[in-house]
Amino acid sequence: MKNLKNIIQTTPVETIIGSIDRSISSIQYDSRNVEQNSIFVAINGGVFDGHSFISKAIDQGAVAIVCENLPEQLVAKITYVKVKSAARALAFMAANYYENPSKNLKLIGITGTNGKTTVATLLYELFKLAGYKVGLISTVKIMVDCETFSATHTTPDPIVINSYLSQMNSQGVEFCFMEVSSHGIHQYRTEGLHFEGGVFTNLSHDHLDYHASFSEYRDVKKSFFDQLPATAFALVNADDKNGLVMLQNTKAKQFTYALKSYADYRVQILENQFSGLLLKINDSEVWVKLIGDFNAYNLTAIYGTAELLGLKLDEILRIMSALDNVNGRFEYFKSDANITAIIDYAHTPDALKNVLETINTIRSKNETLITVVGCGGDRDRSKRPMMAHIASVLSTKVIFTSDNPRSEDPDKIISEMEVGVEAQHSNKTMSITNRKQAIKTACQLAQPNDIILVAGKGHETYQEINGVRSDFNDYKITKEFLIQLNK
Repeated sequence: MKNLKNIIQTTPVETIIGSIDRSISSIQYDSRNVEQNSIFVAINGGVFDGHSFISKAIDQGAVAIVCENLPEQLVAKITYVKVKSAARALAFMAANYYENPSKNLKLIGITGTNGKTTVATLLYELFKLAGYKVGLISTVKIMVDCETFSATHTTPDPIVINSYLSQMNSQGVEFCFMEVSSHGIHQYRTEGLHFEGGVFTNLSHDHLDYHASFSEYRDVKKSFFDQLPATAFALVNADDKNGLVMLQNTKAKQFTYALKSYADYRVQILENQFSGLLLKINDSEVWVKLIGDFNAYNLTAIYGTAELLGLKLDEILRIMSALDNVNGRFEYFKSDANITAIIDYAHTPDALKNVLETINTIRSKNETLITVVGCGGDRDRSKRPMMAHIASVLSTKVIFTSDNPRSEDPDKIISEMEVGVEAQHSNKTMSITNRKQAIKTACQLAQPNDIILVAGKGHETYQEINGVRSDFNDYKITKEFLIQLNK
């Protein structure tokens, strides 16, 4: 049990009615999870307003209510805490409840449109190989040193974040690498956390179903760097025109990395093959197993972050050469017939363009490049024709298919994609709504030395249709079809 007085310290509060000297068993923002002696935080979300569930929370045992609007009738012996933003208050309260665990380790936030998972995961792997106890909070999974937990959001809610950080404290974790999404920043999930550093990868078209405009999306990302303390560092991609924008108001120590511009950490690509990259970062050469310009950026961000956190350069380079691809990020294999299959999470126009351009840079152009791609339902519709346009221009053949249609009609999603295909490329494309059949068709079309790219879902092991998630693994399905066809 924790004391309410300690839980609300540092929390921006407008009014308190009732005693704050009382024991608290848990903090909840979902009334269904309220138990005896809970605090209930009434958050006005996009679908439900938590204020509507205050009475239910009290009936279930809540002894304190945190809200933006006080109820008309106050219940005796219940403590009411009025705040301007309940979501923001939740973040500070969660940190206090778990005794501010982020202060007891070095927490690094990685934000940007693409590359967050790769940078965070490979930093986790690098520091583990260097002998440290490390934590990871990512889209793919959560790691408390060597223990794995499933992830439901890129950036979890503040209670979940602080709960895992507290576990990391108890396990003696020294460093934690955390993906920071624009949704997470906008919804105050990272408020109240102490960051040792922030990394910006890039910014491109995404999440405009949530953010009103690209400038708002950019400014939300920027606000993360605005809030970094003077003791932290900010490392940004100087080749992205928004990189220096991130640094405009930050108090943190400023550093840059780049492939094309002058920067504190400058990378050159000396060789780019399917087997890996030969990079020169500042004055040092290193061979890595990852490929493509986008991974050259990711690896330079990793190199810079590791040095800023105190690792020696020779140790960083040695371990970087041992790092493998992240699950679902340019993950590839070759069949017995010498067909290369690549599985990638690319679900934004920029990410898809990066992957296809990388493949085209390496391949001899004598092979056929077959791309299987779809777009998720209930998400930014404006990127659908852009994704189809990029796929049709940069591929030899394209199969448009279903991704995670969620509540939308997958055929309508595909129709909206097809609008982006110019007439001269229309003969390259076909549409097969069933994703498994689309992958099978790509495998049947492929000849020896050809390349298949299955884009959009990457590490995901499910397909979501009308609220139901069914087992679906692009990597496993593609490999099975290619093995069958080789028999």
